[in-house]
Amino acid sequence: MSTEQYAIAVVIPCYRVRHKIMSVIAAIGPEVEWIFAVDDACPDQSGNFIESDCSDPRVKVLRHAKNGGVGAATCTGFAAALLTGADIVVKLDGDGQMDPALIPNLIAAIILGQADFCKGNRFHRLGDTRGMPALRMVGNAGLSLLSKISTGYWQIFDPTNGFLAIHRSVLAELDLKSLHPRYFFESDLLAQLALIRARVRDLPMHAVYADEISSMRPLHVIAPFTYGHARNLLRRITYQYFVRGFSLASIHLVLGLPMLLFGVVFGVLTWHNSISTGITATAGTVMLSALPIILGVDFLLSWLNFDVHAEPRDALWPMLKSRQKVIATDIE
Repeated sequence: MSTEQYAIAVVIPCYRVRHKIMSVIAAIGPEVEWIFAVDDACPDQSGNFIESDCSDPRVKVLRHAKNGGVGAATCTGFAAALLTGADIVVKLDGDGQMDPALIPNLIAAIILGQADFCKGNRFHRLGDTRGMPALRMVGNAGLSLLSKISTGYWQIFDPTNGFLAIHRSVLAELDLKSLHPRYFFESDLLAQLALIRARVRDLPMHAVYADEISSMRPLHVIAPFTYGHARNLLRRITYQYFVRGFSLASIHLVLGLPMLLFGVVFGVLTWHNSISTGITATAGTVMLSALPIILGVDFLLSWLNFDVHAEPRDALWPMLKSRQKVIATDIE
């Protein structure tokens, strides 16, 4: 599909990618008009290396005085891209794991008005997972489940995939300063997109794993990722079901969770008392625990069914673009 009518900017966070960055830039096709390479206080001085060895006029190097993380570097590139005439902003890593030739495929759904945000999915096809470390596959499955729950994007997988594209109208709606600066960035970005009801789609892709060394330590990110997803879930439920809208699903959630908790707590206390005293609980006491659990689970399953079907189905950017044009005209 032709991309000639759409101006495209690419953002590349640069940290310890000196040995790969030039080949990544060289592989970016002519459909891209701007390339922002963000040197995130790289110890290898990637920025200086790019400026001295790269002759591509599309490339502009941005620098951080202190290392802020992949999220902070990406947001710096996003902010710079918004100052250009770019219609779509793409982010890819500089370590060579993502093929720049896939950019036209990545942005296709956005151009067609079928999505606001597209990201890579390394797990869509069985063959694409070959060569992927087993620990990364297991970890990504767990993170994908947490992301589905916290964002409400139940059809999306591989939430930490950094190959992504977003329409500028949607990007302008996001609070870039509040996004997580490091490895939770992609998950946090999905959470913000969920709050504005943006349409998100996956692009099947193959990731290349060679001699690159990831600075992310899986055991070190369990706690912050769990906290981040819990925070985003609470924020989404509060806003989606009690601030922006109130429905039967909201009532099911309000009734289901307390009833389930009451049934479980009461049942555990009753069981403990029976063990301690040797007195068997009466049928009425058992029902007083079982009935709230049964009803609570039923209410929560009903809410979950509603939540799965409430995933955004329509692209937001055509409406936002029209509104932003009207506002710009009024200001002029």
